[in-house]
Amino acid sequence: MDNKDTTHSHLLSFLNAIPPVDFCCVYGSTLHSTDPGKSTMVDYILGVSDPLQWHSENLKMNADHYASWMVLLRGAKLITNVADKLGVGVHFNPYVTWNNKMLKYGVVRMHDLIQDILNWESFYLSGRLQKPVNMLVDNLDIETINSVNLRAAVSAALLLLPPKFTEEDLYAKICSLSYVGDVRMLFAEDRNKVKKIVQGQFDLFQSMYKPFLEEYEGLWLTSDSLAHIFPSSNC
Repeated sequence: MDNKDTTHSHLLSFLNAIPPVDFCCVYGSTLHSTDPGKSTMVDYILGVSDPLQWHSENLKMNADHYASWMVLLRGAKLITNVADKLGVGVHFNPYVTWNNKMLKYGVVRMHDLIQDILNWESFYLSGRLQKPVNMLVDNLDIETINSVNLRAAVSAALLLLPPKFTEEDLYAKICSLSYVGDVRMLFAEDRNKVKKIVQGQFDLFQSMYKPFLEEYEGLWLTSDSLAHIFPSSNC
């Protein structure tokens, strides 16, 4: 078994420790790590049909994953209400130690995930899914639904870019969409975060966006900008 298969198997194994999910993806540095044993945070997004029921079951299995005050006060009902009414519909359990790894996972209602992908309602998970992710469970074919999101991201980036740009510029602009208005980028986050994400996962961005760029190549036959991305074309 090569490193890729070992990493995939390791990421999947966490799902045996929690209630069943309809969707699961991992994102971040895990995607391009060459060492599955390396001590890095593993980030999961979990989609479930009924968060209240899911958290109720997970509290029985993994109460230590949650903040103690949430467990003591109203449990699953409080956890779900906070996510729905004070947040963007996602509850995160951070700093979970499992199998000698540190991870965090966010739980979202499938309906809310799909609506954000299609309509950019909160632009939280849709923005996340504009960047490379590794889908481990996809019972409702979110990968296909997400094509609407990816095509919209390309369109928005092209409108915001100057007349001439490189392929890396395009992916950086797409990547930066979800950080617009994020105050953390002013003081808490690395100012070069977007550049590092794109350069570290460049091949993954290419495989994600190639079909949509080819669509635009067909529409913009005289575009000098896309000629930088498709140098063999007759643009």
